[in-house]
Amino acid sequence: MKELPPAVKEVVEELRKVIDPETGLNIVDEGLVYGLTVENKKAMVWLLLVRTTPECHFCQAIAMNVQRRIIKDIIKVLREKRFKNVRVYNEIGLLLEEWRAEHEGSN
Repeated sequence: MKELPPAVKEVVEELRKVIDPETGLNIVDEGLVYGLTVENKKAMVWLLLVRTTPECHFCQAIAMNVQRRIIKDIIKVLREKRFKNVRVYNEIGLLLEEWRAEHEGSN
């Protein structure tokens, strides 16, 4: 197996701090992170967010809340590592959330 570059290793370790509130496991070991690109201080994370929950509106609402929490926590841990741009995508490449340092003070 090929050794990961140091910058990618750093991001993987930070992502291990993100806990799936539904299972109590970190998102790396749980297999939710299936893609990762790190360039300078820009990180792009691809998540596998498909759940096997029953088809009910209540279950879907819970799943959406869990997803939002995971995405928020990913951005938080990478911001703390001074990343300037963080993008989170779903399994089909749809951009779910983006955070950029230059917009930090504009709210």
